[in-house]
Amino acid sequence: MLTSPALICRVNFPDPSCNQAKNLSPGRSELSFSEVKEKWNRLPPVLFVVLFAVSRIPGLMPSNFSAAYAFAFCAGVYFSKRLSWWLPLAVLLATDIGLNFYYQHNDPDHSVWDSRNLANLAFNYAAYAVLIFLGRRFKPQSSFTALLGGGILGAVLFYLITNTASWFFNPFSNPEYSKNLAGWLIALTRGTGGYPSTWEFFRSTLLSGGLFTALFVGAAKLTAPAESPADKTAGARDDEESEDKQAPEEAKAQTGF
Repeated sequence: MLTSPALICRVNFPDPSCNQAKNLSPGRSELSFSEVKEKWNRLPPVLFVVLFAVSRIPGLMPSNFSAAYAFAFCAGVYFSKRLSWWLPLAVLLATDIGLNFYYQHNDPDHSVWDSRNLANLAFNYAAYAVLIFLGRRFKPQSSFTALLGGGILGAVLFYLITNTASWFFNPFSNPEYSKNLAGWLIALTRGTGGYPSTWEFFRSTLLSGGLFTALFVGAAKLTAPAESPADKTAGARDDEESEDKQAPEEAKAQTGF
């Protein structure tokens, strides 16, 4: 009579071959989970880039209401170390060049390629780099509130850095931008005459930074694959094993053997 391997294992449970027989089939579910996780890790960069590129279409959003701040911050949070630096900066540069050509065509009297304007624009990239660096201080597993606060903080830093650069380089030749504390405060609050006040820009920066950070983080958390049972128990098993190893060592130290 033929006997099933499962019955043999139940009768001869000390036989180590039984453990091998048990471990022959599983792994397919773990493999499928890793494949899903790997596919998801490739998805956020595409979604973030598409949304950011659409948000930069001229006239689509109010002035200074942009996804750029959240894009740079969330790239630091969710992208790999190398990708988090070159991808957002490359996309920002490509879209800025396109926008400069567009604005130059619409306003030929104002040169967007002026050295002072380009120097001012360079400080935008310094601010974006700060936002990416800030994002690298967080983890994708951080709470929604913590990540939202990080995005808003990034928007504040962007406002301070870029408006300080505008005050220093003064691309619009504003006579009120004197190189002292009063001129700097004017740059941070009132700005150049004939344009909306800098404080209004700051309001839009905060609102857009918070809104787009919430959208990016919410999308990432809602679509992220759940932890596999192996991932959930891996940490607990590692702690138990380390405690088991430490116990004999402590006993030896106490007895002197």
